[in-house]
Amino acid sequence: MIELEHVSKTFGAGCESVEAVSDVSLSIGAGEIFGIIGFSGAGKSTLVRCINMLETPTEGKVTVDGKELTALRPGELRKARSNIGMIFQHFNLMRSRTVYGNIAFPLLDAGLTKEQEREKVRGLLKLVDMEDKENAYPSQLSGGQKQRVAIARALASDPKVLLCDEATSALDPQTTQSILRLLRDLNRELGLTIVIITHEMAVVKEVCHRVAVMENGRVVELGGVFDIFAHPEQPITQDFIRTTSNLQKVYDLLEEKSPVVQLQQDERIVRLTYDSRNVAEPVISVLSREYRVNMSIIFSSIEIIEDAPLGGLVAIMGGEDERIEQALNYLKERNVSVEVIADGRAAE
Repeated sequence: MIELEHVSKTFGAGCESVEAVSDVSLSIGAGEIFGIIGFSGAGKSTLVRCINMLETPTEGKVTVDGKELTALRPGELRKARSNIGMIFQHFNLMRSRTVYGNIAFPLLDAGLTKEQEREKVRGLLKLVDMEDKENAYPSQLSGGQKQRVAIARALASDPKVLLCDEATSALDPQTTQSILRLLRDLNRELGLTIVIITHEMAVVKEVCHRVAVMENGRVVELGGVFDIFAHPEQPITQDFIRTTSNLQKVYDLLEEKSPVVQLQQDERIVRLTYDSRNVAEPVISVLSREYRVNMSIIFSSIEIIEDAPLGGLVAIMGGEDERIEQALNYLKERNVSVEVIADGRAAE
């Protein structure tokens, strides 16, 4: 659905020029939810604006639904752009228009009768669960409601692609979840191709099929969401993933010599990482039952991504040395990565 070939975007000229996007090539399939993540200044928002030609690339080709947008004349581009909806962090609703008026605005030149327009707008309101707010003004809506209206407006021209530029950044966590569920439902019901720009790995984890990680205008890592979370290669990707896990806190406790991590001679602190799709057994109960090893969990961060467990836990493992070694070997055979991060025997 979307092809970016060696796309670059430079602002300014000469010694004051800034290359916001540098030689980015991406292929995004029809019906895919694709995430682009990066810290502020990474170039992700500029890149997404190049997809619908709100920013004209300095170099490279942009093709959407078989049309090379970078080769179109202004009139042709306006027509092609109607195939691409976009929503923003701050909603961009017109304050002087009602919810109905905001959604109907893109339909002004569509040649619809009043009855057809009304049917279209009310169908979109139903789609985003805002039927009771038809006559409300933006100032009367919550942040989540405003974003739902913005989504309905973006869908008014029946686009095949929906671009979301930090669309949940201004929302609280609960509202963010509801908007992400809505986007996922729209993807399934309408077959929309959705591109999500974000600086939050939790957003990517929740809804995206694949993700590109950007740094300094370049895509530095690209892959399926499970694979990126399970085996991040680039330091920036590893930094992002650490923001979604509380397992790192154990190292602070060890440095502070917290009583929580003080060990007896027969205890070890272990970090178990689930990073394979075929980890399905209840391994903790097996350790206690089969190997007679005590497990006291300190931190846990396990989630289901793409129908597979991903994450891990930090625990104090206690028992006879031989049984602990057997238990650790059992875990490794079950594709659970094991790291012993403290050993009570070392304190003796």
